[in-house]
Amino acid sequence: MSGVGEGLGRAEVKLRWDPSPYGEPPRHLDIIAATYAADDPYGRPVYVVHTESRSPDGTINMIRHSETGMGFGFVEAMVLEFDRMSPSYGRVVVGVAIHQDGGPRTFADISNAGVVVLEGYRELLVDDFAQVAGSTAATVAEFCRDTSGRWGFGEMVRGFDADPVLFAAEMGSTRQRHS
Repeated sequence: MSGVGEGLGRAEVKLRWDPSPYGEPPRHLDIIAATYAADDPYGRPVYVVHTESRSPDGTINMIRHSETGMGFGFVEAMVLEFDRMSPSYGRVVVGVAIHQDGGPRTFADISNAGVVVLEGYRELLVDDFAQVAGSTAATVAEFCRDTSGRWGFGEMVRGFDADPVLFAAEMGSTRQRHS
């Protein structure tokens, strides 16, 4: 887990992928964040943020969303404001899930997929999902609050074989479902 100076204040997660080939159903990926209680950081998420939601206190928001990819770079983005987050939260796990409504798809089936995690202009993580190519979902980042209250970042690229709903419930667990 690494942090910067006083810890992370704000981070942004951006996702890119190319549209599906002509005549095929759209490929749809989503950024998902699960927030965990400070006193139970590996338990069930207190809340989950995805396309159709935001955190109850407004500290985690989707600021850009795509259902098809566009091939124009990063088309989906989520902002996490740790400097405003309640001390009752101690861990946030961020991942990416592939919607399976067009048939089973893994990251190997998604052209030009990539994710970047930023703090300002500093890249904390850049990944192309190659190490989880056979997975239908993957965690990418873990943010944890230390004993002094500062937030830090940890790379957490782990593959899962689950639909978006099941993935959201399991993504913060210590068990890896698929790699």
